[in-house]
Amino acid sequence: MLLLLLLLLLLLLLLLLLLLLLLLLLLLLLLLLLLLLLLLLLLLPLLLLLLLLLLLLLLLLLLLVLLLLLVLLLLVLLPPPPPPPPPPRLLLLLLLLLPLLLLLLPLLLLLLLLLLLPLLLLLLLLLLLLLLLLLLLLLLLLLLLLLLLLLLLLLLLLLLLLLQLLLLLLLLILLLLLLLLLHHHHHHHHHHHSQ
Repeated sequence: MLLLLLLLLLLLLLLLLLLLLLLLLLLLLLLLLLLLLLLLLLLLPLLLLLLLLLLLLLLLLLLLVLLLLLVLLLLVLLPPPPPPPPPPRLLLLLLLLLPLLLLLLPLLLLLLLLLLLPLLLLLLLLLLLLLLLLLLLLLLLLLLLLLLLLLLLLLLLLLLLLLQLLLLLLLLILLLLLLLLLHHHHHHHHHHHSQ
């Protein structure tokens, strides 16, 4: 019985150690997640800055195209030189179409960017939410582990108490047996004398 109790005690201690290790691991995971979150938050302004720069670049291109368009329009509207009338007009019309195409391109790009931006932000938000959920889950797990640890400690205490009680009982039984033995022996001796 005593051996069994000791074994149980050992098992409990091992379990306790295991739980502590698990707790450490969880804390490490938590730290890692927090670091990831921080990295994300740092990356977000950088990303926005990049987008702004891109938008600025597009606007500059737009302005350039508009200027080109203006110049070409002026050239078209001005009376052409008298010697060769047909070719320049055609050429100018072609040149006029080119900036229009150039103008359409940045606009399309801009549209694409504006469509992509909310999507990107949504993605980031989702990621943040996911991280927060994970964090919450980890905290809950941590709490659960702590509760388990407390329970184990209580069990351990209970076992120790039981062990003490058992030892006390054993001692009492031994004492009683000893007393009985002595009494019996004494009684026997006395009886012998009287005969």
